[in-house]
Amino acid sequence: MTALGLRVAVPRWRVDRAGAPLVLGLVVLAGAAVFGGSFAGGRNLGNIALDSSYLLLIATGMTFVILSGGIDLSVGSLLALSGVLTAYGARWGTLSAVALPLAVCAAFGVVNGLLIGRARIAPFIVTLATLLFARGLAFAVADEGNRVYIIPAGLTLTRLGQARWLGLGAPVWLALAVFAGGLVLLNLTRFGQATFAVGDNQEAAELMGLPVARVRVLVYVLSAVLTGVAGVLVAAQTQSGLPTIGEGRELEAIAAVVIGGTLLSGGAGSLSGTLAGVLLLKVIQNLINQVGTLTAYYQQVVSGTFLVVVVLVQLRLSARSARRRRS
Repeated sequence: MTALGLRVAVPRWRVDRAGAPLVLGLVVLAGAAVFGGSFAGGRNLGNIALDSSYLLLIATGMTFVILSGGIDLSVGSLLALSGVLTAYGARWGTLSAVALPLAVCAAFGVVNGLLIGRARIAPFIVTLATLLFARGLAFAVADEGNRVYIIPAGLTLTRLGQARWLGLGAPVWLALAVFAGGLVLLNLTRFGQATFAVGDNQEAAELMGLPVARVRVLVYVLSAVLTGVAGVLVAAQTQSGLPTIGEGRELEAIAAVVIGGTLLSGGAGSLSGTLAGVLLLKVIQNLINQVGTLTAYYQQVVSGTFLVVVVLVQLRLSARSARRRRS
């Protein structure tokens, strides 16, 4: 349904966004056929799920940002800052180890949202600035990388981050719970509809009386907080906080969202597609590790190739769907 050019209905799953799940299924089948149990075994699949959980948390927030017509380049640096602050705050217990990084990340999200939503500064410029600021702050807290804060093994946070429930790491279940909450928030609430509307046509959204600036602030706070959660879990898993982690993670999150069918221009996409995009990237990385003779640089080459392949598949499905509608 449209009004003044504004789409306010909740978008349904469309065949032209099924490229990522289709390619993911083919890659998994190929990996199982070539590598057998070393790829399709429970332990390896559990490792893929654990590795995917951190990216899924970041990509979930990134999906909301991109759907609203924005971009967030600061998530990689916020991941590092969150990890360092988690380890720094662990000296006072689990509560401070969790509250400190999440509060700081939320503050970064508010700043991003206000500068973009209220001051109307380009998202690329704002989040590039916070990328640099957050990374510098992480190094400052860690004494320019010369000091590594260690999280005590007996801390509740450490036990949670390293726990396994039903054969999967606790971060996997937490990421799935956040993902499920994101599905509800995006598809069944007025905030979700407003996010689609702002990304589809900001001027029309303003004419409809939607709180555009508030939506912008909230999506950037959501992205920053979920990145903070990922940083807390990474620190709990490794029992330390390093200011060097997360480099390039913003590009990986954006790639997962785009592979999942969300338009970079905003207004169209889905969280289920983002989940498929995250899994596809991590499965590809795992398959490259299975080969054993390829370096990390080849992972980037192959990931970039698959990004192009998935986009081409989605374009092909979109064209086929359009022809069917015309006929």
